[in-house]
Amino acid sequence: MKLFSFEIKQLLFDLFALVISFFLVIWIAPLHADDPINKYEVVYGQYALVWILIAWISGRYRKELRAQTYGEAMKVVFVTSIITYAIGATVIYLWFPNYSLLLILAITITVFLFLAIIQSLYFAIRYASDPESDVHPIDKREPKSVLQKPGIITDEGYEARKQAMLAWMGEKAYNWLDSQIDIHSTNTQILSTTELFNFEQLEPYKYSTIVNVRSLNNIRGINRMFSIINEKLPDDGLFVGVFKDKSVKKHAILQKYPKGLNWIVYTFYYFIKRVIPKLFLTKRLYYDITGGKHRVLSKTEVLGRLYYCGFEIVTEKKIEKYTYFVAKRIKEPPMYKKRRYGLLIKLNRVGKNGEVFKFYKTRTMYPYSEFIQDYMYKTYGIQKGGKFNHDIRVSTVGSIMRKCWLDELPMFINFFKGDMKFVGVRPISNQYFNLYCDELQELRVKFKPGLFPPFYADMPETLEEIQASEMKYLKACEKNGTFITDVKYMWMIMYNIIFKRARSK
Repeated sequence: MKLFSFEIKQLLFDLFALVISFFLVIWIAPLHADDPINKYEVVYGQYALVWILIAWISGRYRKELRAQTYGEAMKVVFVTSIITYAIGATVIYLWFPNYSLLLILAITITVFLFLAIIQSLYFAIRYASDPESDVHPIDKREPKSVLQKPGIITDEGYEARKQAMLAWMGEKAYNWLDSQIDIHSTNTQILSTTELFNFEQLEPYKYSTIVNVRSLNNIRGINRMFSIINEKLPDDGLFVGVFKDKSVKKHAILQKYPKGLNWIVYTFYYFIKRVIPKLFLTKRLYYDITGGKHRVLSKTEVLGRLYYCGFEIVTEKKIEKYTYFVAKRIKEPPMYKKRRYGLLIKLNRVGKNGEVFKFYKTRTMYPYSEFIQDYMYKTYGIQKGGKFNHDIRVSTVGSIMRKCWLDELPMFINFFKGDMKFVGVRPISNQYFNLYCDELQELRVKFKPGLFPPFYADMPETLEEIQASEMKYLKACEKNGTFITDVKYMWMIMYNIIFKRARSK
């Protein structure tokens, strides 16, 4: 870094911000002077020079903005604003009592806010267009077993381990964990950390079980952490973690505030904590500001991240305010793939001739929901209508959108692209497709899926009834042709939707 080098673009922009802020405050502020611009222009010119000098001493003009982090850039602006105001206020108080200290304060705040907003926007766009790895890529490995034979730690070591764990969890949580894994074993490693560095230092394949008693809510780079642990564990190794589900905070807010106000507070909280961290423009900027602390996580997102990073859930249990899980390593994590969770999503669906196409839909589920379909089926089973029982993947907002059919509107993109027709079987994922019998699978791939499925004509309740309904429709298409069959079904579908209030929940 050269002492006398200047980044001229930043210097010119700061001068622009100083000039704009001066005229803006003069225009708005209720000043008594007949000609406030003439009165303050010399004093403010000196103030601006002090601002530039302090900024230069702080290093603002000796390093390109793109070479700085958001925190570094904001820190310099903040410090410069504080020091410049302190100097300006002292000079005016001692030698120019007829000038307004409030005016100088207002200009200082305006300059700071102006630069803070512009810099925040700049870094938001830069971060969004410059992807960061959320998964630690590793090469495909050969089968690996734990390196050492399990032993039993001493009574003193066990007691120290127990007390360390109890410092982060209650007696109930400890007893439950003790029933799930072998805490006495030397092949069990207990960690209490939120830093990825501590996971990276673990010797590969040394431990068959890795436990971290610190909450995932305070860890930045959860996918990377899961992937590092995946790399350190042997085949079928266990990972134990803990997190606080978002429902805990939601319940606390709704109970704390009066009815009506509680939902207003929760809506604001939801936008700050759930929406902003998921938008591609604000995601990385949000985590730069918060450091990844006190993040809000849904159970769906945590379980989905685990499956995405090569684990499967052995068991999980909510104890008091926290949810504990035991996950088993089953495969390598994926190579890095940038993931975004906006309002419009694209899902892989089985179409005509068995070809997979991108199916458009409005997001109604929590992030990473697509990775736990098998878990949902094995854990909760299927309810009437073919949906999962107690579908934890659907968000509150998503549930409302489904009732209003708003989640279905983007499907018309597939209709106009030619992936789907107006009436036809529901487009389903490959996992769901594999639940169907062979005969129905063969029939399904002969025709395009549709916007309005025969489900609304027959209103089946069980998976078997859904398959029978689709089988009847598809065989009718084979026998009578798709046009006549679709017209007939469309009348039945419209009748049930309008008069019987048929809905897909």
